[in-house]
Amino acid sequence: MGRRLKLSNRKQLIGLVFVSPWVLGFLIFTLFPLFTTVMYSFNTVRFKLGGIETTFVKMKNYTDVLLKDPGFKLALPEYLVDLFFFVPMVLVFSIMLSLLLNAELKGRSLFRALFFLPVIIISGPVIENIQAMGAASLQGLSNFPVYRFIHDSIPNFIAAPILYVFENAVLILWYTGVQTLIFLSAMQKIDKSIYEASMVDGASSWQQFWKITIPTIKPFIFLNAVYTIVDVSMSTMNPVITEIKKAMFDIKKGFGFASAASWIYFLIILSAILLSYLLFGREEK
Repeated sequence: MGRRLKLSNRKQLIGLVFVSPWVLGFLIFTLFPLFTTVMYSFNTVRFKLGGIETTFVKMKNYTDVLLKDPGFKLALPEYLVDLFFFVPMVLVFSIMLSLLLNAELKGRSLFRALFFLPVIIISGPVIENIQAMGAASLQGLSNFPVYRFIHDSIPNFIAAPILYVFENAVLILWYTGVQTLIFLSAMQKIDKSIYEASMVDGASSWQQFWKITIPTIKPFIFLNAVYTIVDVSMSTMNPVITEIKKAMFDIKKGFGFASAASWIYFLIILSAILLSYLLFGREEK
């Protein structure tokens, strides 16, 4: 008994040794900066020759971000519109693409590689240059009769998401690579005998999709929703990220203002993830 106990203690010690670099890295490079930004968000921060000087200002930085700063007040609605429209569209398109790529067709491995290729290209500043050249959207879209009909004849609350898809179709497809592969791997794990049994019972393809495919891949919808929210929120093209970076080196704002803006932004992202959990993450009893 004593030997077994010693052996288990050794295994635990070995595990702690291997995990200790990550724990130290988390404490030094993640947890400490987080607490520092919390402290900075309630202070005016000035960098002087003798070091960092902080002046406690209570909630002033937060009120300035939400009520006074015009840059953040303009950037936040733009980000929320992208979050509200872009994330669902990416999920819908990736499910559609995974259904097509899961079908029995010649050269589907090549098609899967082609759909994943934009994930490699889109990283870094490449996408910014592509957008600057106008290659991330359909050119002359406003001249199409269908677009003009939707824009002029359909109520705005219905037309807005449809027009958003038209205007950002290329960009949405470029962001669906990882999500499509995750959905595809989930669909390939579904036992084909379930579909065959449903066909015997007279189920249509539409019924199979809603009664078999969607319930099976529902955990992966939540996974992809979280991934897409974080991906969109951390993008270098995000206007809120741009405003936070500008505020860091602005004499009138500084690190205190930027820290407050970062925490407000973090709470918004956390709320979006919580909403996706309520929609897709909970297990049905």
